[in-house]
Amino acid sequence: MTATILDGKAVAARVKEEVAAAVAEMPTPPGLATVLVGDDPASHAYVRGKRNDAAEVGIRSIHHELDASITQEELHRVIDQLNADDGVDGILVQLPLPGDLDGEAAVERIDPGKDVDGLHPYNLGRLVLDKPGLRPCTPSGVMRILDHYGIPVAGKRAVVIGRSFLVGRPLALMLAARGADATVTLAHSRTADLPDLARSADILVAAVGVPRMVTAEYVAPGATVVDVGINRVDGKLVGDVAFDEVAEVAGAITPVPGGVGPMTRAMLLVNTLQAAASRRG
Repeated sequence: MTATILDGKAVAARVKEEVAAAVAEMPTPPGLATVLVGDDPASHAYVRGKRNDAAEVGIRSIHHELDASITQEELHRVIDQLNADDGVDGILVQLPLPGDLDGEAAVERIDPGKDVDGLHPYNLGRLVLDKPGLRPCTPSGVMRILDHYGIPVAGKRAVVIGRSFLVGRPLALMLAARGADATVTLAHSRTADLPDLARSADILVAAVGVPRMVTAEYVAPGATVVDVGINRVDGKLVGDVAFDEVAEVAGAITPVPGGVGPMTRAMLLVNTLQAAASRRG
């Protein structure tokens, strides 16, 4: 293996230290409300991890578990109550929602100032306009990893494979924003000559949701490869990148697990802190 491993766990630990120090200086700690609907084991595990992270840095956790039979209107009433609660600085509705419940409508119901997932149309619009606001956690985590390891972005060519509103599109905007200044191509699984395009990248991000799709032929020697994919194959978590063969070509690479995943949770804490600071002036 020739590539430097970009250790998301280590960066997340640093972020948590910074958040904990900031929380300790606040008169009252921020409050993070989590809303969990149904009994999906993965969703329960994700929320439990987020609540544990919050406790670790001193953020108060306000948790609501709702039955899968809840109606959209009842869910919105819970969100409205949290919007009106001055003790709640951030609101996270765990997605996907079960059954016919509309996750997008639930996210849009959240007060944009408490939208710590950074997915409300208001916050995404501010990202498009290159204005300050709460940013989606996973793209923010990617940017923090690049910054932590001193990987230059300005003037570099970046290719992001995957055009979701959760990762691909906001990350492309963040890489291209003032201060980052990369030249970004947003690609997807149907992009013509995708391996050739990917090989033009100094920074290649895989966020397409296809296990091990990005092979060595996609990667220019010495490129930085960021794997956002989380796929379960034969009971094992794997990314969108064929790690072993790509690591022989890339200059730096994030592993799965242990790369971007821990950063997503860490940046949720950063957003909660930012939301609390903004609300309190």
